[in-house]
Amino acid sequence: MKRTRTAQPRLLKVAALAAAGALVLSACGQADNLDDEPAADDDSAIDAEPADDADEVGDEGDAEEVTIRFSWWGSDIRHQMNQDLIDAFQEEYPHIQVQPDYTDWGGYWDKLATQTAGGDAPDVLMQEERYLREYASRGVLANLHDYDIDLSQIDDSLVESGEFDGSLWGIATGVNVRVMIADEQVFADAGVDFPDDTTWTWDAYAEAVEAVSANSEAGVYGTQEFGFIESDLQIWLRQHGQELWDENGDIGFDAELMAERWQMSLDLIESGAAPPATESVERSAAGVEGTFIANHEAGVSTYWTNNLETLSSASGRPLTLMRYPGETEFERTGVFLKPAMALSMAADTDHPEEAALFIDYMLNSETAGDILLSDRGLPANNEVRAQIMDQLSDSEQQAAEFIEEVTPEIVDAYPSPPRGAGEVAAVMARLNEEVLFGQKDPMDAAEEFIAEASEITGD
Repeated sequence: MKRTRTAQPRLLKVAALAAAGALVLSACGQADNLDDEPAADDDSAIDAEPADDADEVGDEGDAEEVTIRFSWWGSDIRHQMNQDLIDAFQEEYPHIQVQPDYTDWGGYWDKLATQTAGGDAPDVLMQEERYLREYASRGVLANLHDYDIDLSQIDDSLVESGEFDGSLWGIATGVNVRVMIADEQVFADAGVDFPDDTTWTWDAYAEAVEAVSANSEAGVYGTQEFGFIESDLQIWLRQHGQELWDENGDIGFDAELMAERWQMSLDLIESGAAPPATESVERSAAGVEGTFIANHEAGVSTYWTNNLETLSSASGRPLTLMRYPGETEFERTGVFLKPAMALSMAADTDHPEEAALFIDYMLNSETAGDILLSDRGLPANNEVRAQIMDQLSDSEQQAAEFIEEVTPEIVDAYPSPPRGAGEVAAVMARLNEEVLFGQKDPMDAAEEFIAEASEITGD
């Protein structure tokens, strides 16, 4: 499903601005400081109104020159791509200057916290789903449904990933899907038929990976252990009609279901289908070159679609994308479209219409697609994604085709994680190790996870 264009009648239409070649001459003043807990739906800082007639707006050459700040994290390659993007945007809209503001992942969140605390949030900023609710609830972010940003070519479930409390706080730039990445040669060497991922159950998965281990040389396993990864747990929960977090940001699943998933990991290790606990934990901290799948030492493992390129390169031979087991076995499918990252706008920006225009340009323009390619995930805009396909590598094209294939099977987006969710991953990793080493049984660990996660994310 696709979203149609949405906008509030009282707001200046970005499309009309582009057609008329003019922008509003003034916007609201920026607040000196953010309140500690302003209402998330407070739009009092947005008071720009359209001119009474076209004559008052004037020609584009007469438009007021404004500067907006765009903040992101990433590598030097991403920085250069974004600078090229800014240059292209400014060439098309010379009255809007975009000031770059970037750092690495860790430094980004420290810097953003300082900026927003001082009332100096970037006009346009990159967001990540685990932090989106935190910044929205503090009144830092604008409701993007109030602006004429074209969502018509973005799948509904991807748009919904940035929605809660009746507002749209971030729009996904790109998309990934959680997959099983398989080495068909490992299956062939073991004499095991390659599974049909459109029908396989979790029992069929266990049987297949056990057979691979049993018929392979020492040190080659059917699967890697993945009981420490939240996204994999989320798929298991969704297949059973539950969620990691519910709509209110509370735990949305039963401890018994999490314990059952951890028991599966123990059973796979006991059968020899997965590596022993010590080896599993050591490899979980290794880089790509140290993974079992990259070293031809596993039949399947769980990753994101955008990991295929790196893993295939490290492996030196083709790898295959597969659906998760159990997608046709239980109440519903569990896989979801994962926003690679999201674009947000500051609620107190001096130039909301220009900021919205820049966001729309990044999401929907062919020029932006040609510059960014898959740097922010495969483009969320389906038309842009199709446009750049022939510029992508074989692995990236394979990932794009897989996403297109499974998207109709996806039921919905998962609820947005609560404030503090970024800290919960460490809790899960610690408890997973304790389960694997026999220090806790799965049920005790599941109950402890629920208690700790609830305490971390509770107000």
